[in-house]
Amino acid sequence: MTLTLYNTLTRRKETFTPLEPGKVKMYCCGVTVYDYCHLGHARSYIVWDMVRRYLLWRGYQVRYVQNFTDIDDKILNKARQEGSSMEAVAEKYIQTYFEDMDRLNIMKADEYPRATHTLDGIKRLIHELEHKGFAYPAAGDVYYTVGNFSDYGKLSGRNLADMQAGASGRVEVEDPEAAKKKHPFDFALWKAAKPGEPAWESPWGAGRPGWHIECSAMVRQCLGETIDIHVGGADLVFPHHENEIAQSEAVTGKSLASYWLHNGMVNVDGEKMSKSLGNFTTIRQLLDAPNAPEPMAVRLFVMQANYRKPIDFTAEAMAAAQNSWNTLKEGLLFGYEYGKQLGWDVGQASCLSSSPVPSPQEQRFQEAMDDDFNSPGALAVLFEIAKELGKEGNILVHEGKTKTPPTQLEAQWKTLVSLANVLGLSVQPETQTNESTDGLSDAEIDDLIQQRQAARKAKNFAEGDRIRDQLKAAGITLIDTPEGTRWHRN
Repeated sequence: MTLTLYNTLTRRKETFTPLEPGKVKMYCCGVTVYDYCHLGHARSYIVWDMVRRYLLWRGYQVRYVQNFTDIDDKILNKARQEGSSMEAVAEKYIQTYFEDMDRLNIMKADEYPRATHTLDGIKRLIHELEHKGFAYPAAGDVYYTVGNFSDYGKLSGRNLADMQAGASGRVEVEDPEAAKKKHPFDFALWKAAKPGEPAWESPWGAGRPGWHIECSAMVRQCLGETIDIHVGGADLVFPHHENEIAQSEAVTGKSLASYWLHNGMVNVDGEKMSKSLGNFTTIRQLLDAPNAPEPMAVRLFVMQANYRKPIDFTAEAMAAAQNSWNTLKEGLLFGYEYGKQLGWDVGQASCLSSSPVPSPQEQRFQEAMDDDFNSPGALAVLFEIAKELGKEGNILVHEGKTKTPPTQLEAQWKTLVSLANVLGLSVQPETQTNESTDGLSDAEIDDLIQQRQAARKAKNFAEGDRIRDQLKAAGITLIDTPEGTRWHRN
């Protein structure tokens, strides 16, 4: 099977061919560390964690780099608000970033470069751009000459002439630095120092780098002049990624990245998430709220949609994701709960490598993920296995044995755990509970079944039906047999 992915640069699906066989260099645009991470960050970093895990499972050696932007006006504004410093604000929110990502089971990057740690590389890149005629100084600032890069707009599909015509003076009004620019869409590579703000010495005077040049320099420093995959949110296509390409490729004459991948945005109740609309939700607000979803339910919610499409965050959608996670969790816990009874050596089922001889389920999982990381298709395979294990677990509880041979169930369970791990979905045995989503324990379910049997024996069929409907609403299916009533969670 061949891995294909949608390349924003070419606007089509392409066969994935790494620059070096068996190895992948992957760069992800990280957070600007001035606040807690929000649902948009959760979606983006869950998606790229899934992609990275899948590439590892497919046998690639992946070097994954994700930056921190720790020089920015937003960070300086937060420092002023808190009576703090740029460094203190950045350190605080880098730490909270790691806390939030750990809760969502996101693997740590191989390297986390920071803009403040890449200043030499940034200044060197600006100097090379200036030397090659792609940058010019202006009153302590340095700007990129957009018009000198003939491929400008190739990622976003924007035409510079059309952009200029469409601006209709807006750029000059909104940009106080417009008078310094030769062209309204030229952008800052270096910004002159302002009173009371951190600054670094440079050939153009004291100042600090612009946002776009930071990533170009960090990619080059950590991964080289050309990488395999560059990822980020769809909101970064223009201008950030477009400007990265212009900067890097003007200097090297080489493609910055072979493949550009972008995840869709998060809406809240049908509207774009933003602080101005008051629908801005941080990861910790979501996970720490009363009746909060489990972190794995959040991962599941994200992966139930195609990574390139927008997703709509609603209370109903999160509740549905939690119910789905309960089903998957029951399957993942099957071996820990029943393995000893079935004579298994539970051992370690999870791993990030595919089997030498893949099972039919693994083949279907790979077929889905090879198609531009089709996580909804991959999840369908997981749910199929999990539901079957859930039914077998209930049969075992009520009949003392399973319908499917234990060795076959063991193989199914280990496949489920392994494939779920590829998607970053995992559960520890100690987190197991015997409660369904509405709080019904196994004992409570058995008690309701006995009440139903008593009602039916007394010919009170209406009461029997009411109890069946009550259990059905709680996600419990009853199966009446000559030997008695069996049940399983849906």
